[in-house]
Amino acid sequence: MTRILIVDDQDDIRAGIRAMLRLDPGLVVAGDLSDGLQVVPFLRDHPVDLVLMDIRMPGIDGVEATRRIREEHPPEKTRVIVLTTFDQDDIVLAALRAGANGFLSKTVSPAELVAGIAEVVGGGGALSAAATAALIGHMTHSPPPVIDRELLRRFDALTPRERDVVVLVASGLGNDEIAARLSVSPFTVKTHAVRAMTKVGARDRAQLVSFTFRAGLYP
Repeated sequence: MTRILIVDDQDDIRAGIRAMLRLDPGLVVAGDLSDGLQVVPFLRDHPVDLVLMDIRMPGIDGVEATRRIREEHPPEKTRVIVLTTFDQDDIVLAALRAGANGFLSKTVSPAELVAGIAEVVGGGGALSAAATAALIGHMTHSPPPVIDRELLRRFDALTPRERDVVVLVASGLGNDEIAARLSVSPFTVKTHAVRAMTKVGARDRAQLVSFTFRAGLYP
């Protein structure tokens, strides 16, 4: 069973998320909170596997609440999905830097939410399409302060060339641009990227970008 904490300042949103989570009998709502300040004290007495975190709340916002979670709970123990209507570049980056494992829009379908939870709880990551675009377009050169060590270990299986390709993919470059940069063919780039995704467990390039950033490997 996956124990989940819902954090959102709107009663109807929390009720709606509860209803969506009932689609999967393996998901159990351990509690719901309306204030970011309540999150860490709650987790001290009620450990959960996953926190579904809103961004804009009274007290402290979801980014700061995630930072505080990470001070006491590593990413591989208590996972966090930021669930919000806001997909702005700065929010996406701030949430991931704070230690979030995923970023989904509140407009996702119940099936997409359940699938995203399963992916994150299984050690993967989840990013909405808009969040992926923001992440690729506005990455910075500084590594995130919270590195997911479990993900970082997966990258040890990559060859040096696969790692080069992964870093360039995370920079937002396409196959043709990477091929020109590395003096190889686009087909070779695609092959390296597919092999890298298989080795680290990423289902697509967007998730590969998320994994790379959270592992602290972004250039």
